[in-house]
Amino acid sequence: MTASTASLPIIGLGHASASTRQRTTGLVLAVASALAFSSSGPFVKPLLEAGWSLGAALLVRMGVAGLVLSPALFLAMRRQRGFLRRHWRLIVGFGLMPVLGCQLFFFSAMQRMPVAVALLIQYLAPVMLVLFVWLRTRRAPSALVLWGSAVAISGLVLVVDISGASFDLLGTFFALAAAVCVCAYFIISERAGGDLPPLALAASGLLTGAVVMAVLCLVGVMPFRAPAVSVVLAGAAVPWWVPLLWVAAIATTLGYALGVMAVPRIGSRVASFVGLSEVLFALGFAWVFLAEVPAPIQFVGGALILAGVVLVKVDDLRSRPAVRAAASVPLP
Repeated sequence: MTASTASLPIIGLGHASASTRQRTTGLVLAVASALAFSSSGPFVKPLLEAGWSLGAALLVRMGVAGLVLSPALFLAMRRQRGFLRRHWRLIVGFGLMPVLGCQLFFFSAMQRMPVAVALLIQYLAPVMLVLFVWLRTRRAPSALVLWGSAVAISGLVLVVDISGASFDLLGTFFALAAAVCVCAYFIISERAGGDLPPLALAASGLLTGAVVMAVLCLVGVMPFRAPAVSVVLAGAAVPWWVPLLWVAAIATTLGYALGVMAVPRIGSRVASFVGLSEVLFALGFAWVFLAEVPAPIQFVGGALILAGVVLVKVDDLRSRPAVRAAASVPLP
């Protein structure tokens, strides 16, 4: 064995180690993204109850988050001539579906049906992604993925508690549309990287959504009301800008920024199942800030969701043995 051939397995091991680190980082980013997103609802809900309109809250949320991330967009535009012309389809798609569409459809569904049912339908997105890949590739998912999907959705049913809910056709349509927009979030985010930096995609999408929302507010399609009110969080009265600043500058900014960085690292399927942890984190925020104590059955549902995510992740690890095997094969 020559010196050059002896170094090849070491190089293979280096690539395998780098891939493992990348996927571990992606998993951490995905969980952090879900944690950031989950705080939006408990902070926006008091504002809406105090008189803020949905259009005003979403406009500020998307606009501020887009401005916070805008340096990444400007940097990408400086580095690449014709950046917007080259990527405008993905940018517009991201702004209209994952950013604007998801929120509009979900809140429209929420106004016609119980929040729990709207949440359940929206969070069918991971299963919809599995079916989409199945139809596109004509390759059936593994047993682990099917079991993981069933276990995770069963847990979701327990967490959101849909007992006694009534059916509404239009509300169901809106919730399904929101689920499709969530799928688009993971599919488009997976395309980020290389000449389309993830943070530039997030910034441009948020700004696109904000511009469209501003137009809808100006023409009267979406009401715009933003009174200077006080809201109660964790038992304390705070001015309106405190929850709004958190939702816009922290929850939304970090949620989209970390999410679009995570998906290319771990893939849309795993990322979509990890995203189910958002509903668990939302329960925690509602418990702390709104005094909404989860029921014992919801903790059982949370455990099932985590079990489903683990099953899908195990399948993902099993489907990527090639690099590890190549790294361990001795060369002559």
